[in-house]
Amino acid sequence: MTTIGVLGLQGDVREHVEALGRLGVDAPRVRRLSELDAVDGLIIPGGESTTIDKLLRAFDLFEPLRERIAAGMPVLGSCAGMILLATDIIGAIEGQQTVGGIPMTVRRNAFGRQVDSSEVELTWLPDGSTMHATFIRAPWVESHRDDVEVLATAAGPDGAPHPVAVRRGNAIATSFHPEIHAPGAVPDDRVHQLLASLV
Repeated sequence: MTTIGVLGLQGDVREHVEALGRLGVDAPRVRRLSELDAVDGLIIPGGESTTIDKLLRAFDLFEPLRERIAAGMPVLGSCAGMILLATDIIGAIEGQQTVGGIPMTVRRNAFGRQVDSSEVELTWLPDGSTMHATFIRAPWVESHRDDVEVLATAAGPDGAPHPVAVRRGNAIATSFHPEIHAPGAVPDDRVHQLLASLV
């Protein structure tokens, strides 16, 4: 059975576990090296990127996670997870590190503060369909290498379109929270399905 772990140090872990469960994917929480070693893929959830960075180092998971991603383990980073998968950060706090995986520069809190959270209808570029997306203190991709595929864009406060979902090889990152859906709405698990297809 496919096993995709959800990094369980901080952030909205439960919602990702539920999304993977709807796809029939075993989704253990990952907090220890032995648990990381046991999964086929991993989700780095939304939360606070600086806190997750510190906890990864405190739990001795930072380097092992970086090495697994570099070796090809499929990974999805949403919101804070997008920041952790970047190679460079605009607006980083002093000493903040990333595990890398996608050669891109992201801007922290690009869409504004918590009060600026919003729900947006995006075009999912792989098939041209509409996707409902929830942004909470979200980053955006400021720049990226040519081999990074843009999966969706959204207009920022500056009115310009910015990449908010990208993929390179085994790594996917979204500015928005694909695990969140409106109460009563049918869940849209396409991002999680894409990750599962890579495992």
